[in-house]
Amino acid sequence: MSYQSEKISGNQYKISFTVPSEEFDAAMQKAYFKNRGRINVPGFRKGKAPRKLIENMYGEAIFYDDAFDLIFPDLYEKAVEEDDLFPVDQPNVEVDQIGGGQELKFTATVYVKPDITLGDYKGLKGTRHLHPITDEEIEHRISHDTQKLTTVEDIEGRPLQEGDTANINYLGKREGEPFEGGQADGHDLKLGSGSFIPGFEEQVIGMNIGDEKVITLTFPEQYHSEQLAGKEVTFDVKVNSATHEVQPELDDDFAQDVSEHKTFEDYRAAIVKELEERRDQQAENSLENELIQKAVDAADGDIPPAMIERQIDRMFMNMKMQMVYSSLRMEDYLMYTNTTEEELRERFREDAANNVKTELVLEAIAKQESLDATDEEVDEQIARYAEEAHQDVETYKAGVTESQRANFKDLAITRKVIELMKSSADISVHEGSHDDEPIDVAEVMESVTEALEDTAKEEPKKPAKKVKKKKDDEPKEG
Repeated sequence: MSYQSEKISGNQYKISFTVPSEEFDAAMQKAYFKNRGRINVPGFRKGKAPRKLIENMYGEAIFYDDAFDLIFPDLYEKAVEEDDLFPVDQPNVEVDQIGGGQELKFTATVYVKPDITLGDYKGLKGTRHLHPITDEEIEHRISHDTQKLTTVEDIEGRPLQEGDTANINYLGKREGEPFEGGQADGHDLKLGSGSFIPGFEEQVIGMNIGDEKVITLTFPEQYHSEQLAGKEVTFDVKVNSATHEVQPELDDDFAQDVSEHKTFEDYRAAIVKELEERRDQQAENSLENELIQKAVDAADGDIPPAMIERQIDRMFMNMKMQMVYSSLRMEDYLMYTNTTEEELRERFREDAANNVKTELVLEAIAKQESLDATDEEVDEQIARYAEEAHQDVETYKAGVTESQRANFKDLAITRKVIELMKSSADISVHEGSHDDEPIDVAEVMESVTEALEDTAKEEPKKPAKKVKKKKDDEPKEG
C-alpha cells in the first residue's frame, strides 16, 4: 500500500491511496466468505455457490463495499498517524479505480485540527472586579439558614393577612355560568404572591377561616383567552384553613442552631467572609475569562464547520441535562418559548465557534510555551475535582480511566497557560459595583423555570402541558 497526502486548504487534507491488486483480491475473497451464506443461487444451497458463479450472476461489484470496508479503516488510520494529522470529521471518500485483478485507488479528503496563528497573549490588560458586599447580600444569605428553622403554624382567631397561605375552594362564573379553568377545591394560595389574576388575592385578605365570599373582578384586557379578556367575572370563594410561617429570632441561639458559631455576631462575620471568598473567586474567574478572550480575539485560525457543529451538539445536550435536573423537558421549553430546536441550535453558533477557538488557542499557547503537566500535577487536578464533587479522593482516583486521566492532564496544562497569562498581565483592581457579574447557571435555570411556570399559567386549555402541579394552578386555568 502506498499513499500521498497533500494540504489543499488551511485545514483540509487530501490523502491518495493505492492498494496492490493482490491485497484487494484478498479482501474480495474475504467479502465472498462473509456474504455467500445470504446470496441465493439456483441449484446451490446457501453458502455453497462458487464466488465466480455469484460474480457472473450479480457482477463482482456485489463484493466491492465489504472488500473496501475491510481495507479502508487500517490504511486511513495508519496514514493520519504517520503524517501527524488530527481529523475533526469523517473523511469524504472517492473511489477512482476498483475491480478484481487491478490496483484499488481512492482518495480521502478530511478536515483536520487547524493551525492557529497566535497574537498577543502576554502583557494583556485585565481588571479584577471586587464589588463591596452589601447588606442585602448578607441578609439574602442568612435567609437561607432562616428558612431551615422556619415552622408553619395553623391560623386561628384572626383574619387572613398578606404572607399567609390560605387553603380555598373557588368557582369562577361569567354572567352566572361557570367558565373553563375557573374551579378548584383545596387549593393552597399564598396571599401576596401575585400568582392569581389581579384583584383576587387582595379580596381574600381579611377573610376568616370558614368564611364564604363572592369576589368580583375584571380580567386584564390583554388576557390570552378572548372569552375572558376584559370581562367581569365572579368567584365563589370559601376559606377551608390557613397557615403562616413563623421565623426564628436572629440571635445567638439561632447562630448555634445553624452554624458552629456561639454568637450571632460571629455567625454574621463568617457569612461576610464566605460572601467575600465567593466574590473573590468570581472576580478571579471573570479576570481569567477576560484575558483568555483577549488572547482568542488576537489569534487567527480557520475553524472547520464540523468542530463548531460538534460543540453545538455538546451545548444543546448540556442545556437538556440542566433542564432534566430542574424537572423540565426540552419539548416544553421549545413550546412555551415558541422556538424550534434548529433555532435554538443556531443561537448557540456564535458561542460555540468562540468556545472551539478558545480551546485551540489555549492549546497553541501551551505548545508555543512547551508547557506540560507532571503526574503529580495531574494527580492534584484529579484530587481537586474529587473534593469539589464531595467524593473520596483515593476511591475516585482509583476509578479514573486512561482517557479521563488524559482529560485531567489537559486541564492541568490549561491551568498553567492561564497562570502564565495572569503572571504577565497588567491587572487593575476595580472595587466599585460591577454590573457584569459571572453568570450563575443555577439562577439562570431558576429563571427559566419560573418563566415556563408563568407561561403555563396562561394555558387553561392545555392542562397536560403545565409545568406546575395542579395544586398551584390559578382560577384562570383549566
